[in-house]
Amino acid sequence: MLSSEEMENYCFLKQKALQLGGIEAKLIPAKNIYVENRVTLKCKSGCVAYGNKLTCPPHVPTADEFKQILDEYQYALLLKFESPAEADEELICSIYRNWLDPNTSPNSKQKADTFWADYFNFSKQILDIMLELEKTAFNAGYTFALALVNGSCRLCETCNVKNGICAHPSKARIPEHAVGINMVKTARKAGMEIKFPAKNPKPLTVLLID
Repeated sequence: MLSSEEMENYCFLKQKALQLGGIEAKLIPAKNIYVENRVTLKCKSGCVAYGNKLTCPPHVPTADEFKQILDEYQYALLLKFESPAEADEELICSIYRNWLDPNTSPNSKQKADTFWADYFNFSKQILDIMLELEKTAFNAGYTFALALVNGSCRLCETCNVKNGICAHPSKARIPEHAVGINMVKTARKAGMEIKFPAKNPKPLTVLLID
C-alpha cells in the first residue's frame, strides 16, 4: 500500500500518462510486479518473434535476472490503453491461427490481418507515448526510469539480430512478457484486470521508476 505522500510525488507522471492517451494509470510498488519463468516459456513455445528480435528472448534478461533488476526499483506506473483493433468472438478465440495458418479461410485470414495491422500500428503509438513518459520521469530526476512496452518491437521490418546491434537503440524497448512479467496477475493485483480473449484489446504497459 502506497502512502498519500508517495502517490503525490508521482502524480505528475500519472497525469502525463493520461494526457498522452492512456485510459487508466496507477502507481504501484515495484514488488507487486509478478515475474515468472513460465511467461518466457510461452515466448519460446509458439511466438514468431522468439530469437528473431533483439528485444525478445533469448536476447534479453531472463526472468530470474529481471527479478534481481526489479529489486532495485521502488515503484512502477501501470498504464492501460484501448486499442482500435477489434475482432468478433469466434475470430479472437483463434486469432493467431487465423493469422498464420495457410489453411485458414480467405475471409478469416483477411479479418485477422486487419486485426493485427490495427493492433501493431497502435503499438507503435504506445511506444512513442511510453518513451515520452520515460523522458518526463528522467527529466524530473528519476534517471533510471525505464519503459517496458506491450508487444514485440516493430521499428524494423527485419531486426539486426545477426550482427547483434540494434538499429534504434534509443527507441527500442523490451516487452513486459519478454522478461517474465505476468501482466494478468500484476494487473489484477493493481485492480486493473485484463481479460483474454479480448475482442477489443486493452494493452497494459509498465514504467519502472527510481
